[in-house]
Amino acid sequence: MEYKNTVRGRFIDRPNRFIAHVDVGGERLVCHVKNTGRCRELLIPGAVVALCPAQSPARKTAWDLIAVEKAGRWINIDSQAPNLAAAAFLPTLFPGAEIQPEYKIGQSRLDFFIKTGEDCVYLEVKGVTLEENGVVLFPDAPTQRGTKHVHTLTRLAQEGHRACILFVIQMKDVVYFTPNRRTDPDFAAALEEAVAAGVELLAMDCRVTDCSMIIDAPVEVRLFTDKAE
Repeated sequence: MEYKNTVRGRFIDRPNRFIAHVDVGGERLVCHVKNTGRCRELLIPGAVVALCPAQSPARKTAWDLIAVEKAGRWINIDSQAPNLAAAAFLPTLFPGAEIQPEYKIGQSRLDFFIKTGEDCVYLEVKGVTLEENGVVLFPDAPTQRGTKHVHTLTRLAQEGHRACILFVIQMKDVVYFTPNRRTDPDFAAALEEAVAAGVELLAMDCRVTDCSMIIDAPVEVRLFTDKAE
């Protein structure tokens, strides 16, 4: 996926989870943050960020904050980007399959329903932006909604359906993925239950620039880690 007409600036502050102030060539711009997570380790004063023009000219904020440069690499923080990137990636994972986004099942809405021949796959996408010493973690803030999705997939697996969670890691050069037990132990426990029920976990990193994000290569998933690491 690509963005058009992006510009770079320097992050100033984030007065609330929706808004950020960014310096672009000496002008202070009010931007929409396309991520409701904390992003505390990314959005620090002086950090180089990428902005994209808002799609609607009538919107109060004319710019979206989509990516941050950290330690010489770009990390995409657009919460809509993982699903868009997954939509481009899934046909390579399931060649010839019928792929339906935003699939409603019961009281939940899953990101994708994939029909390949007689096989059906229920798939949920989670974007990952939190990185600590090469380890990437999800979530970076408690997510009742994310836990609900995991429980839905667990029930589907228990009923004999194929279910999968795709963790789209919105950066390159990482070591492995693991659930963020410190921040959301309920999500981590739900993920363990899901795996025990047969839910498949797949983590993929991305090639990221200030104006693009493309799913690239598999990343190891570790449900449990050595505390000594």
